[in-house]
Amino acid sequence: MVGASISDKVVNGSSTSSSIPSWKRKRSSLSSDDRAKKKRSLMLLDSDLLDCPICFEPFTIPIFQCDNNGHLACSSCCPKLSNKCPACASPIGDKRCRPMESVLESAFTPCPNAEMGCTKNVSYGKEPTHVKECSFSLCSCPVLNCPYSGPYKNLSDHYCLTHPDNECSDCFVCGLSFGAQTNISDKILVLWEYKKHLLFTVECFEEPYGLKVSVSCVAPCAAEVGEFSYELSYTVDGHTVSYESPEVKRVLQVSGEAPRENFMLIPRCLLRGDLLKMKLCIKSRS
Repeated sequence: MVGASISDKVVNGSSTSSSIPSWKRKRSSLSSDDRAKKKRSLMLLDSDLLDCPICFEPFTIPIFQCDNNGHLACSSCCPKLSNKCPACASPIGDKRCRPMESVLESAFTPCPNAEMGCTKNVSYGKEPTHVKECSFSLCSCPVLNCPYSGPYKNLSDHYCLTHPDNECSDCFVCGLSFGAQTNISDKILVLWEYKKHLLFTVECFEEPYGLKVSVSCVAPCAAEVGEFSYELSYTVDGHTVSYESPEVKRVLQVSGEAPRENFMLIPRCLLRGDLLKMKLCIKSRS
């Protein structure tokens, strides 16, 4: 075992460790500090070796190998294969490939936003998660038909310079309630928080039974951005629909897809034409 100390007992004037190759004895005698200094960085020329050969997605731990020939499969593929290796039909899904897992834990790749200034190295396969949190990730302007994308810190300046007609009417301050008015047919209302210089969106999604309304922040999930909650209400003819959310979802771009959670639902019987008048308060949680 590397790092284990081996004591040399003398028998008939010779060391019992004489049968151990000298390079092994030398390596075993190294302290943990010495071994740390001797660590080397290796270059992997084919990163596909770290991808599952079945689904071609990056491996994640645990990694399994078939019983007979050591063919590999990720944990997601094993159940889909009924735990039967597609290469040799031997059982797969019980025996883990520890050496490959060790290799995976040691593999790092530069952040996809390295050219934008991010200096972090990311564990292989974890790039998508890091991109959502990286402050250098590109955010798309939420104004319809606007092709601009850039770091969230530049998004506010772009909005104010390129879409000045919206800047004053849709400006708000975190912590203060304000009126949010939009046409349902417009589908999206862009809001500008001028103290934090962040863009928020109010999206409308028509359903047969009513209208879904959701609030998002166009920014990465970076700690420097902060976290937000919101309170949203709609009143008509003495009826009030209200919704409080502990979290404003942070997105790199609006998807245009109806949310499955975290939205206010206005029954269709309470809608009055295309105009939608609501009260909104977005609060900072940090």
